[in-house]
Amino acid sequence: MSPDWLGWSSDWLGWRRGLPCRPGQEVKMAAAAALAADEAERARGRRAALSFATIAVVLGLPLWWKTTETYRAALPYADIDGLGQQPVRLVVPMAVVFGPGSVPRDLSRSLPFTDVQEMEISVNLRTTVTSRYEMRYRSTTAQEEAALFAATAREADAALHPLQDTTMGSLTMYVVPETSSLLPQGINVYVGKHRSALVRAVGSLAALQARLREVTQVMSFTASSIAAALSDRLPSRQLGPDARRNLKSSLGYEITFSLLNPDPKSHTVDWDIEGAVNRYVKPVLDKLSLVANFSVDSQILYYAVLGVTPRYDKESSSFLLSAHSLPHVINPVEARLGSSAASLYPVLNFLLYVPERSHSPLYIQDKDGAPVSTNAFHSPRWGGIMVYNVEVPASPQASLPLHVDVDMARVMEVFLAQLRLLFGLSREEVPPEFLLESPGNEGLADWELDHLLWAHTVENIATVSTTLTSLAQLLDKIGNIVIKDDVASEVYQAVASVQSAVTKLSLGHLQAAFQASKEAVTSSERAFFDPSLLHLLYFPDDQKFAIYIPLFLPMAVPILLSLAKIVRETRLRTKEPTKMD
Repeated sequence: MSPDWLGWSSDWLGWRRGLPCRPGQEVKMAAAAALAADEAERARGRRAALSFATIAVVLGLPLWWKTTETYRAALPYADIDGLGQQPVRLVVPMAVVFGPGSVPRDLSRSLPFTDVQEMEISVNLRTTVTSRYEMRYRSTTAQEEAALFAATAREADAALHPLQDTTMGSLTMYVVPETSSLLPQGINVYVGKHRSALVRAVGSLAALQARLREVTQVMSFTASSIAAALSDRLPSRQLGPDARRNLKSSLGYEITFSLLNPDPKSHTVDWDIEGAVNRYVKPVLDKLSLVANFSVDSQILYYAVLGVTPRYDKESSSFLLSAHSLPHVINPVEARLGSSAASLYPVLNFLLYVPERSHSPLYIQDKDGAPVSTNAFHSPRWGGIMVYNVEVPASPQASLPLHVDVDMARVMEVFLAQLRLLFGLSREEVPPEFLLESPGNEGLADWELDHLLWAHTVENIATVSTTLTSLAQLLDKIGNIVIKDDVASEVYQAVASVQSAVTKLSLGHLQAAFQASKEAVTSSERAFFDPSLLHLLYFPDDQKFAIYIPLFLPMAVPILLSLAKIVRETRLRTKEPTKMD
């Protein structure tokens, strides 16, 4: 037989043998194939579900969290907390110049030499302010000695001005002999218009230093002026009347001059307010321009009454306003002014009131019932009111309305005096043996400007510290306030400017310290009042979930159900070997 036939016969025999069992084998094979395909499909579904879940957890959740989180730039919280406890040292550079024959007998050191006197100004437990007077003692130069031989103290002050240090905050004391004719009889100290004073010598060095301390307190600052600048940190019972009267430091002020004519049928009032402002007010504001920005406007209000009925006095045939009725005058008048409603800065109101004919003449009384010489009064941090009486015509048949020309020189003298009081530049507390030179048309002396800068610099530092501390506490308490980079930049700038101001004060650089404190106030207010801080303030977390749940729930339900099914199947597979055993 051939080999081909043998192979065909073996195949035929094998086919014959397997013929009875083929249907069952095919079913099993088909079932196994279907089971394998189903298992593969389930595995693919599990992998797909796990992939979607992994992508949602690893990529989706961080992306959603990052895109919906409230952006909060980092802030210097530690530096802000340290501002309120940062000690402030006020350094005053002083030169004590001895003229011929004025050196104290008990002076043991040879000239020149330097002495330092420090004094702590008690404000409160958190705020520490120290005054440091760096006094350099020396003799006069030839030019200074020649200037001291002038006929009067005013001439000597004018001649000494070009020879002395004119740096803001610095002082120069010229000690003249006890018998010097420069100072009038009974006057021991002459304070000039600039930053120098003539001091009469005394026998001992201790007595001279005590007199010099009085001069420095007049020309630089006092404990009460610093306490008034820090009035926000003091209990009200510790504040004197000056602290409540002085204006708070501000980047700008608006001055409004108002003429009140309640009886225009009887009086036609003419006032040259523009000329008066240019002649009297502008020189003062030019000198105060370093302290703040000023704007001036004026208005005339007709039929504007004081709101208080004056009392008629038969003896003087006049009408009187008592001191206790003056507080009730301002509110009715202020309602007519309307200047402070849209103002960004404090408004100073100066009112000239021409009383109606039925209440003329009208006089203001003080607390003792005596008439006030200026016939005016001022209100703390608000302004002042002056009553301008019109002369009654001799003939009762005089034609009406009467024409009234206001004496603006007299009026502006009163208003400028009130302006000085509002800024804390009072000369009433000067010792009687002190003679202060009139500042002239400028309205204030150079040392008075320094007096303002000392107080406003300290107040600005305290204001910035309070503002930044309040902002930090607010941001720490409310977590969904946005802190943008520009807000953080302003906060950092404010902190740096405050620290720079404190450093400049400790070096005796008053002008640079004041400018740094103004920059700090500007930056802190920009940060505190930035409108971006309110963007998400009224968008709480429950509203976020209410918005995002309808978006993410349809996608999350299938993934969560698939994960639950995978967990159940995994548990079943782990239990199957136990059942087979």
